[in-house]
Amino acid sequence: MRPERPLLPPSTPPLPPSQQADEAVGEAAMDDVPARLPDPVPSPILRHSPANSVRRTRSLRSLMADSPSVTFAANLRSGSKAESIASSLESFQFQRDGSKSGTPAGLGRVSTRRSASERAGSQRDLRDEDARFVYINDADRTNAPPAGIPDNSIHTTKYSVLTFLPRNLYEQFHRVAYLYFLVLVALNMVPQLGVLTPAVSVLPLAFVLGVTAVKDAYEDWRRHRSDKNENNRTASVLVGGVFQPKRWKEVQVGEVLRVVANETLPCDMVLLSTSDPTGVAYVQTINLDGESNLKTRYAKQETMPTPPEALAGVIKCERPNRNIYGFLATVDLDGRRAVSLGPSNIMLRGCELKNTAWVVGVAVYTGRDTKVMLNSSGAPSKRSRLETHMNRETLMLAVVLFVMCFVVALLAGIWLGDHGDDLAVIPFFRKRDFSSRDDPDGTYNWYGMGAEVVFTFMKSVIQFQVIIPIALYISMELVRVGQAFFMVQDRHMFDEKREAKFQCRALNINEDLGQIKYVFSDKTGTLTENRMEFRCASVHGADFSDTDGAGDGHSVTDEDGVVLRPKTAVRTDPRLVALLRDGAGARADRARDFFLALATCNTIVPIAADGAAAGERVLEYQGESPDEQALVYAAAAYGYALVERTSGHIVVDVFGARQRYDVLGLHEFDSDRKRMSVIIGCPDKSVKLFVKGADSSMFGVIDKTFNSDVIQATEKHLHSYSSLGLRTLVIGMRELSQEEFQEWQMAYEKASTALLGRGNLLRGVAADIERSLRLLGASGIEDKLQDGVPEAIEKLRQAGIKVWVLTGDKQETAISIGYSCKLLTRDMTQIVINSRSRDSCRKSLDDAIAMVNKYQSFSTDPQLRVPLALIIDGNSLVYIFDTDWEEKLFEIAIACDVVLCCRVAPLQKAGIVDLIKKRTSDMTLAIGDGANDVSMIQMADVGIGISGQEGRQAVMASDFAMGQFRFLVPLLLVHGHWNYQRMAYMILYNFYRNATFVFVLFWYVLYTGFTLTTAITEWSSVLYSVIYTAVPTIVVAILDKDLSRRTLLKYAQLYGPGQREENYNLRLFIFIMMDSVWQSAACFFIPYLAYRKSVIDSSSLGDLWTLSVVILVNIHLAMDVIRWNWITHAAIWGSIVATWICVMIIDSIPILPGFWAIYKVMGTGLFWALLLAVTVVGMIPHFAAKAFTEYFTPSDIQIAREMEKSQDTHDATHPEVQMSSVSRA
Repeated sequence: MRPERPLLPPSTPPLPPSQQADEAVGEAAMDDVPARLPDPVPSPILRHSPANSVRRTRSLRSLMADSPSVTFAANLRSGSKAESIASSLESFQFQRDGSKSGTPAGLGRVSTRRSASERAGSQRDLRDEDARFVYINDADRTNAPPAGIPDNSIHTTKYSVLTFLPRNLYEQFHRVAYLYFLVLVALNMVPQLGVLTPAVSVLPLAFVLGVTAVKDAYEDWRRHRSDKNENNRTASVLVGGVFQPKRWKEVQVGEVLRVVANETLPCDMVLLSTSDPTGVAYVQTINLDGESNLKTRYAKQETMPTPPEALAGVIKCERPNRNIYGFLATVDLDGRRAVSLGPSNIMLRGCELKNTAWVVGVAVYTGRDTKVMLNSSGAPSKRSRLETHMNRETLMLAVVLFVMCFVVALLAGIWLGDHGDDLAVIPFFRKRDFSSRDDPDGTYNWYGMGAEVVFTFMKSVIQFQVIIPIALYISMELVRVGQAFFMVQDRHMFDEKREAKFQCRALNINEDLGQIKYVFSDKTGTLTENRMEFRCASVHGADFSDTDGAGDGHSVTDEDGVVLRPKTAVRTDPRLVALLRDGAGARADRARDFFLALATCNTIVPIAADGAAAGERVLEYQGESPDEQALVYAAAAYGYALVERTSGHIVVDVFGARQRYDVLGLHEFDSDRKRMSVIIGCPDKSVKLFVKGADSSMFGVIDKTFNSDVIQATEKHLHSYSSLGLRTLVIGMRELSQEEFQEWQMAYEKASTALLGRGNLLRGVAADIERSLRLLGASGIEDKLQDGVPEAIEKLRQAGIKVWVLTGDKQETAISIGYSCKLLTRDMTQIVINSRSRDSCRKSLDDAIAMVNKYQSFSTDPQLRVPLALIIDGNSLVYIFDTDWEEKLFEIAIACDVVLCCRVAPLQKAGIVDLIKKRTSDMTLAIGDGANDVSMIQMADVGIGISGQEGRQAVMASDFAMGQFRFLVPLLLVHGHWNYQRMAYMILYNFYRNATFVFVLFWYVLYTGFTLTTAITEWSSVLYSVIYTAVPTIVVAILDKDLSRRTLLKYAQLYGPGQREENYNLRLFIFIMMDSVWQSAACFFIPYLAYRKSVIDSSSLGDLWTLSVVILVNIHLAMDVIRWNWITHAAIWGSIVATWICVMIIDSIPILPGFWAIYKVMGTGLFWALLLAVTVVGMIPHFAAKAFTEYFTPSDIQIAREMEKSQDTHDATHPEVQMSSVSRA
């Protein structure tokens, strides 16, 4: 159901004549002071109404009619501060319970004005050289040199027409292998080293570079097209006093813009005015941070009344930076005063205006200076484990290449020494130049014995260069694209609730998914749904948790008679409902304050949308925190429904009676304080401070001398709630005196207008007011587990993957969730490290090590080993990471089956991941859904983001993204296994394929006087890796499946080979190199021995060798294929046919050597017999090794494959098979 508009505040009623007279006097006395109320909140929601400051002042003064001696902050600053404060404190009194003194009718937020000294001091916080000056409605002055402000066009492209070729080549040659082949091409251009013709030597490298360049050019063209569309969108800009359309790229800093509902903001701009009389505007930042909830921004009251065309002033703001949650600035209007600006006053490019008719703002950051562009960089680049290991084998192949070239050069030197007397007349060398009659001793292309040996070595490098497969790199990219396509299309990883597909955001680490050993997971939103449901409450020491019944469907009636029904029903406790309705006494009063705190101490925005029935509307609470939404829905269910919010007040429907509460100040939640507070002016003329937060931070500010029995009972209830896996919050309050409120107000005004250190100052102000609280109670919220989480964790454990949970929740809650999701089991021995000092932490670590060693010594049999679980909190991690005790923690952690970290900060999550990465070679995976998980996701080898309720920061920083934690099982156990197995085989096969061809060339060189001639045409040498053998390996690496999905999910132990690197290791590399030596010998020596007494030419023999090598390597591949389909058949057999056609075409060109050779040799029966003999003899070792392995030492994969062949008949009699857990040598 789509929300239509926020519930707007009713208009202020007219003032009585007596109050109007009082107001006239009051206004006359304050003509020299602008009637501006303070902005006591950095919150984007709770601000003073800027549109009608005079009306607000009247309302405030009228409410104060019963207390004419109230002293306003403006009066305090205009006269003698000490005398004013003293007079004020003596004359003003608050109404308290049972108070008989005269009381004011209410206390609003009072008008303040900063002194010149204060204003100057704040200005000095941000030095002129560190600031940007934006002149409102004066773009020419703002952008005048030397400002250097960019225009509003964006350019996400990497290249231009002129820079594409040099920059793209520069980026591609960052690969060392490409530099290697470039050097070989350059060597081949030297006349003395020209083994291949220039065109042929350049072709392989040019092909690989060209394919990559085309791909990069296409991607950049798409970016260019997107940029063009974006830059040519139109915005409404104030020009000559009239708003006129203007292209986005022409917008300048200092210009005033107008944005209407559902439009996207073209730049970062400070709000000046809005269609809402309170100055509030709602934006959706999904394009910026991925969060779909509405955010509230507001315009300052000083800029609201002035028409845009008449507005003038200067904004002094910080220089462009990447912090999307921060903004420091002041606006000076007409040089009279500087007004502070914060994050809530700026709207960023890419956001959409929602539920607000229009806003007017001034551009402060444009183009590449906007925060969205400054944050456009992606996640850190990661390299797969296989690609890293491949460098080892590439280096070994380089050593083999060097040895081969050294052998050829050495033997060539020996041969030249033995035939020194004949070199003058031997045709190939022709040392003597007989054509020169003037110089009978002249030589022909002869540079001496030593030079010829060096030339032979360099020629050998050029001739055997393909032993390092250049086509492998582009093949890996194509394979990864294919694998990513099938992962994205997998319906088993499609989130139907959110209609979200699996996302593959990093194509270079697909195969790493098959080698994961450790999974580091967040809890809230990752293991749980992050959809909070209010379950129970402890109020004034009494537990109200009997909520098994259905929700009471509480609804409220609007002023127009329209029924407003909360969107989410909450189950209620009948006893608590009765206490709120009819109860009397302290407990009833505390219960009413408790739910009033839930309804007011938040940043929730109520929004009404059309309901299904006529005369009914749905009341939806929009907010950034699911916890806050759950608490406000609970308050509504218990009769305290938040129905209206403006920047200066809120309206709560209390059992059908609407009550207005003035919002005098708010301190939002932050990770340091772990609580938030709001100061409320109540209808009974009292001022109350409501505070809610985590128990660890709240009990430190609770007045424990008041009702200690209530505090003890509440602590007991909190422990009980946490044991049930509920998220808990503690709520407290206290009433403020005039002195306390005004002291806080002046401190807040000073802190909120500071340009530097504002956050720390505000936290200090909050800490000063949030003290000596009266405990109201505590709440318990259930965050339900996602579907399939227990089963997924059990599958991962069976696969040999250790799951560690890193959460910010308290220990009891985390342990309860651990049992619910089967992370913890009853047979586990728990090691708890929960220290409050450095010495106790060290002792706990030593005790834990002793316990681990004891249990390991008792159970040497892995099957009888006692499972261990480590539970550690964030405080202990602080001590550990600040000292050299990380080794101790590592020793304990790796000995445990489960690690559960509680109360951890985001950087501590990354530190835990780094603890494993630095000390083991095991692959790590981190999965989370919130901004606090980004550092952990980027630290791990593989990062996965959950697209959940906390926005998309985790998704944007991740390598892969999905909707549910349970999708981790098919991702790792199925796709991860397939990707690793395929990629590992493809890399080894490419090494084998090229080595076989090079060894054939090597054998031929040994029989041609080490002259580096070759019977195989140079065109066939080039096409071998490009056409003859490239397509089959790519197709097989994308489509082949060694096991079915069903088998891989049924037997999670089959994931183990990837963890143990059984499909790609040094032993397999040596085996395939030995196989390539044998097969190359069969390809060369069988035809050589058959034709050595004949008169066959070298070209015919070269064609036979070419065809035999291609047939042999494709048969080798076909023998290893598991799942055949028509594409695989077409690729393998089609490549053999394509090779035949290419050889025939090459031999049909008269200008090339070997003209018509293939046609002559194919006409003999010996040719076909030799092809068959080479294939049979060459495949004997490979076939024998496969047969021996599968029959005598089968692996888990081979056993499971045989089971699949007889699945239908053996399922009943063989329900389970014990899989091995050790690597076979």
